[in-house]
Amino acid sequence: MAKPQNATLSAEVSDFILNCFVRSPGWQFWLSLPLSILCVLAMGANATLLTTIWLEASLHQPMYYLLSLLSLLDIVLCLTVIPKVLAIFWFDLRSISFSACFFQMFIMNCFLAMESCTFMVMAYDRYIAICHPLRYPSIITDQFVSKAAIFILTRSVLLVVPIPILSARLNYCTRNIIENCICANMSVSRLSCDDVTINRVYQFAGGWTLLGSDLILIFLSYTLILRAVLRLKAEGAVVKALSTCGSHFILILFFSTILLVFVLTHAVKKKVPPDVPVLLNVLHHVIPAALNPIVYGVRTQEIKQGIQRLLKKVWY
Repeated sequence: MAKPQNATLSAEVSDFILNCFVRSPGWQFWLSLPLSILCVLAMGANATLLTTIWLEASLHQPMYYLLSLLSLLDIVLCLTVIPKVLAIFWFDLRSISFSACFFQMFIMNCFLAMESCTFMVMAYDRYIAICHPLRYPSIITDQFVSKAAIFILTRSVLLVVPIPILSARLNYCTRNIIENCICANMSVSRLSCDDVTINRVYQFAGGWTLLGSDLILIFLSYTLILRAVLRLKAEGAVVKALSTCGSHFILILFFSTILLVFVLTHAVKKKVPPDVPVLLNVLHHVIPAALNPIVYGVRTQEIKQGIQRLLKKVWY
């Protein structure tokens, strides 16, 4: 694999080796079963949710269109990461081509950014529904959802695409073993014999610009929602409002908590076993994908009834 220092990138490295949990080989066996179950659960639950929203005319509303977008993002994220991780665990297929690695890097970063932005738009949707209910039908329309989807896609692609480009332009001299289960940006970039300061700075700045701004706006939306709910005098109205927002808030909290724990473990990586951030990175791509449709299916009456009608049609 070793080539002259001035060789081109493609001549130096044609593939990478994903060195997954080598310090804790026992983890591979014990993780493969729950990961495969979570992956199947995520695919089945999101497919059921998408089918229900598509077939049920009563669910053809902006809020459910946003939920459909979230399900699509979850499916893509899960399929981008988990099958390769399971292939490593079960068949020791650790090799990944140069192009496939950087494509995976782009998809992971882009779709995580899109998911974060989707949560932000959904928080805005709930803010308008609770704080300005009379204006909700005129503000949150099908056209609004279309524009929001275009904004989510455009913002994420434009800000994320430099990440794999900056990593791909580096020279990888002799090392091609990635100490990770996936092609995470810095796990790949640190193999280069070039200076990766720009990569680190952009990853940090871009990540906090995208996710940080979304979390601030989400927190602001729910602060205003909580203030408006507490002003409601009717007890039933308070319970209904909190129930309506509960599903969104639970999923946003879980998404941001795992992400925050992952960032913190990287920040104090000298005090944390190296395999822990790798595990959190993998789980962050499958657990939210499995939980999102289940939480909505359980807590949203309209979706629960739609799924029940769908199952009746299937079985009868």
